[in-house]
Amino acid sequence: MPEFIISRRQINRLMINQLKQLRDKIDAIDSELLKLMSARAGLAREIGQIKNGMAYRPEREAQVLTRLCALNPGPLANEHIVRLFTEIMSLCRSLEEPMTIAYLGPQGTFSEEAALKRFGGVVTTLACNSIDDVFRKVEAGVAGYGVVPVENSTEGAVGRSLDLLLHTPLKVCGEIKLPIHQHLLALQTDLARIKKIYSHPQSFSQCHEWLNANLPHLPEVARINAASNADAARLAAGDETAAAVAGKKAGEVFGLTICAENIEDDPNNTTRFLVIGTQEVAASGKDKTSLVMSVKNRPGAIHELLAPLAEHGVSMSRLESRPSRASLWEYVFFVDIEGHQQDATIAKALQELRERSAFLKILGSYPAM
Repeated sequence: MPEFIISRRQINRLMINQLKQLRDKIDAIDSELLKLMSARAGLAREIGQIKNGMAYRPEREAQVLTRLCALNPGPLANEHIVRLFTEIMSLCRSLEEPMTIAYLGPQGTFSEEAALKRFGGVVTTLACNSIDDVFRKVEAGVAGYGVVPVENSTEGAVGRSLDLLLHTPLKVCGEIKLPIHQHLLALQTDLARIKKIYSHPQSFSQCHEWLNANLPHLPEVARINAASNADAARLAAGDETAAAVAGKKAGEVFGLTICAENIEDDPNNTTRFLVIGTQEVAASGKDKTSLVMSVKNRPGAIHELLAPLAEHGVSMSRLESRPSRASLWEYVFFVDIEGHQQDATIAKALQELRERSAFLKILGSYPAM
């Protein structure tokens, strides 16, 4: 029986031919994608001309992403589909209207990361020195939207954001949930040489146990609060005996080395951010409504106030109390409920809440993420 011997050169030739066929297919698909992208961008520009402004429609973008995830055949995961089409929508949106997004800076903060996750990369980002400044920039029209942290899964509410939401004329237009991974960053990797650490107070709290276990030589006074994680990285970049607890992006921006990764005590550590703007957002089909209210100081007042939600079958996903600052020992309550304020049952429940409360402000309805 004859034997067939295939040389290495023949095997290489077969592999090269197979690779060329596959690459030719990819090139053909890329050419088709380019045509389709150009067609989509043209339609987005036409829509922008018809709408005459207000390019960002949170409810429409949420519907697009939900539909595409439901159609996704793989092998790309849904989170990759969301990231891809967020960038596509960002590109197309820029043809309708340029957008400026304010966030708590400087460059490299988790707030910046959240802003880019929500709006994509084809926007102008505006770094602000404080949460107050984010609100001011949007209220003044310098930025179309702002992104502010509102709560962390480990450390709870961000009080300053809640206090400003109580008094601002702005609306909540969306939410972003960002997994928070903290890193120990420094100019060098010898932990024994570190004499002080900079970070935001919430980040110190999120990494408290790790810091105690891995840097036992550092007293509590060596943990120095910074205005933001990125600012902590900036400070550490000027001192070889200093380190920062911050995100990976901050380390890249300020030229720091990662000494330890993912040092947060809770691996599921997540921060929720809100998008603030002047826009009333239409219903998307899966929405959330945020509101703030107060009650008269009498026994059973809270139970009585919340009763309409139960009576109308409205689910409450969050209840947070804050001092009202109007009078000693008086509180306001921030509430998130499932559904849009235009939904019939939600509207009835809100009307009854308004009749029973001493004060009620609807902060906004927006797509639930």
